[in-house]
Amino acid sequence: MKVGWIGAGNMGNPMAVNMLPAASEFRVHDIRPEVTANLQEMGAEWSDSPAQMARDSDVVVMSLPMPHHVEAVCLGPDGIMEGVDSDSIVIDLSTNASDMIARLQREFMEQKGVRFLDAPVSGGVQGAIDQDLCVMVGGDEEAYREVKPILDAMGDKVMYCGPSGTGTTCKLMNNVVGAMIYSCVVEVLTAGVKTGIDLKTLATAIAGSTGGKNRPFDAWADGSFDRSFEADEKTFYLELALKDVRLACELGALNGVPMDIANLVRQRLVEGNARGWGRDKMFAYRTLQEERADVVLGDLYRE
Repeated sequence: MKVGWIGAGNMGNPMAVNMLPAASEFRVHDIRPEVTANLQEMGAEWSDSPAQMARDSDVVVMSLPMPHHVEAVCLGPDGIMEGVDSDSIVIDLSTNASDMIARLQREFMEQKGVRFLDAPVSGGVQGAIDQDLCVMVGGDEEAYREVKPILDAMGDKVMYCGPSGTGTTCKLMNNVVGAMIYSCVVEVLTAGVKTGIDLKTLATAIAGSTGGKNRPFDAWADGSFDRSFEADEKTFYLELALKDVRLACELGALNGVPMDIANLVRQRLVEGNARGWGRDKMFAYRTLQEERADVVLGDLYRE
């Protein structure tokens, strides 16, 4: 498979290094030619423009910083659109905007009959170096199967997510949850240490307790999440969770520490308790978000 690669930055370069041996021919382009020197030493051929690369490649792969960079490389002068033909597949590894993905998928198909895949990656620079990446692919499933061997050379967790845009949705939700979790961690650590406790002691205690041991997405991924909130012999009641969160928020207030996220959760628990869920499992308060979003997560899970 002849592969063209555009974008050899901090993430793009090590991913290209890993993909290069899996291609029958490998071409590279970047607005900074010097960052591709190691790839050319490995045997990659230089392309003067995205259009030239597309003419000489079966698959064109992009790893670029911003949606407007992807737009320019795809649709601008000497862009990919000028060089591709209907047998080509274009893959965007960037973290892109959902509306940009929809536009590019539509324009490539309508203008050239080209299949476009959004395939953002997660794992960071070290993951790119070590091939320890999750690659989340949205778009035509047949095209995904065709390019999966070269994606497997780049990441160890390549997965098909569904129609165009679904890979991008997975990546964006992953990144926002990372930011949210970090915000929560910083909030509780600042509230804790303000009481005088040692930071390492506090962090070690939480890491060894339910706050650190329960990975938040495992139950959702394997289907073991609570579908019923009815109490059983192991239940931690919502009213007990409300009590604990209330006490933590009061401790933060006593020490002058803002706890925005904790107080939001407290209000959700207050509302859940007012709904009569106090003696249900604590997770019953997720129903409030499901009502706001007009979805029922338990009904959407597919084995």
